[in-house]
Amino acid sequence: MTETYRVVEYSEHGDSSVLKVAERPVPAPGPGQVRITVRAASVNPIDWKIRSGKAFPATFPVIPGGDVAGVVDAVGDGVTEFAVGDEVLGSATGGGYAEVVLAAADALTAKPAKLSWEQAAAIPAVTKTAYRALALLNLEQGETLVIDGAAGGVGTVAIQLAVHRGLTVIGTASETNHEYLRSLGAIPVVYGNGLADRVRAAAPAGVDAALDASGRGSLPALIELTGGTERVITIAAPDAADHGVRFSGGDPSENVPGALADGTQLVADGKLQLPVAGTYPLAEAAAAQDESEAGHVRGKLILLP
Repeated sequence: MTETYRVVEYSEHGDSSVLKVAERPVPAPGPGQVRITVRAASVNPIDWKIRSGKAFPATFPVIPGGDVAGVVDAVGDGVTEFAVGDEVLGSATGGGYAEVVLAAADALTAKPAKLSWEQAAAIPAVTKTAYRALALLNLEQGETLVIDGAAGGVGTVAIQLAVHRGLTVIGTASETNHEYLRSLGAIPVVYGNGLADRVRAAAPAGVDAALDASGRGSLPALIELTGGTERVITIAAPDAADHGVRFSGGDPSENVPGALADGTQLVADGKLQLPVAGTYPLAEAAAAQDESEAGHVRGKLILLP
């Protein structure tokens, strides 16, 4: 282990040009933590939303991200779940766009050998978010769910989980992603103006619940379709409160126990598809965030330190 490692960080809100590569001293893991040599890190929409200042103010400097997969190279006091040399995936403490990270042992799970590093890094946030959103919507077999922004990482996982549970899923995406949504088990419709009418045509028996995974102004239509705000959740719309809709941002009280391990095993067993849309070197994190922000990613974008 060298004395320093590379990170991507920023010290002001702005566009992707504020992202810079920097060197930091290698930290020692604290109690309950492990240190990980990162093999792959995931890019999520929340990364550029925080960077731009659209999500919430940050404390600078910021290392974006959180999802990582790699090899444990040191363990802190009290850690019994993992040992040096173990391959793991999960959520880093203090940012994931880095060659080395610290992570709480209870925020990790073992990486199945059959998963690539890229596949492993793609799993944590989107899987935990999809499990959480479906639990909060209290869905039952036979109901109909609308997912706006269904071709992204969270939508990809949520569609498959919902279909496995016996739900009908209507997914919105651009027409280029409609065949992809069909392959996951969803009925595709085009997003944007006129959404409510298109969903009614696809689901004439009505809609029971809705998940906004895009944050692009669909909440009024989703409320109209479900007949109220009670069973509409957004993970992306900053104006959720203005519409009386619940915003789920990952508060620990909302987490579904075992979601990370369960979702990881489903991916490893081939029962849950989570495609990697593209990979970038760590130093090209700005380009990866730009692609994510453009809003047409099918699956996950991955950084390779």
